[in-house]
Amino acid sequence: MINPAEIKCVAIDDEQSAIKVIRHLASQVPYLKFVGGYISPVEGLTMARTLEADIVFLDIQMPEINGLDLLKHLPARCCVILTTAYSQYAIDGFNLDVTDYLLKPISLPRFLKAVEKAKDQLLRTAPVTSVETQPAFLLVKGDAKGKFIKVDYRDIDYIEGRKNYVAIICGTQSIITLITIKELEEKLPADRFVRIHKSCIVSIGKIDSIEGNIVRLKSRAGSDLVIGNTYRESFFERMNGKK
Repeated sequence: MINPAEIKCVAIDDEQSAIKVIRHLASQVPYLKFVGGYISPVEGLTMARTLEADIVFLDIQMPEINGLDLLKHLPARCCVILTTAYSQYAIDGFNLDVTDYLLKPISLPRFLKAVEKAKDQLLRTAPVTSVETQPAFLLVKGDAKGKFIKVDYRDIDYIEGRKNYVAIICGTQSIITLITIKELEEKLPADRFVRIHKSCIVSIGKIDSIEGNIVRLKSRAGSDLVIGNTYRESFFERMNGKK
């Protein structure tokens, strides 16, 4: 079953720096969950199966085994996105029916395009986890030991990251919980919330207007939320119905 709000990806590349790039780019996509990076092709193949990865970012030139040979052994359910510094491998890759081909160094816009293509392919070919079965609320840790607070999605205006904790803003109420904004983002449904800044997630349904790089909410007069440069393109694609 594919959960469109949490698509799992792994990276297989013999260069640790290349894996870090994929991890960073994946962190910019709300619905994409990076579950592992492997410099060993054999270990990467094993873990892609074990973790039931939906997308595999696969380098072509590796010392143990050529990526084009390795992808023949990946699970059929995986969408494979090739990553390499050499454009001459593109034809070979597409002859093996991969989802896309990314030429290093990889830009965020090009990465997003490839991931969207993979997501569309996954949703066309696999059963989707019903949105109706997903909870309509969060359970977050409170300020007392063993205390948890139920927060309905519909009540959330926006979420503000503050170092190692977040403030969940619901009208005049601010709920503080010890979790990072990245961890909380992974728990939220991507069809209802959008990241606009490294320290801010907004409820899409609460947006009243957008002026330049400022988001204004219906229920919070005078509260301007800034769209970060890193998130600007993906945010406007969401607002224009392209994501």
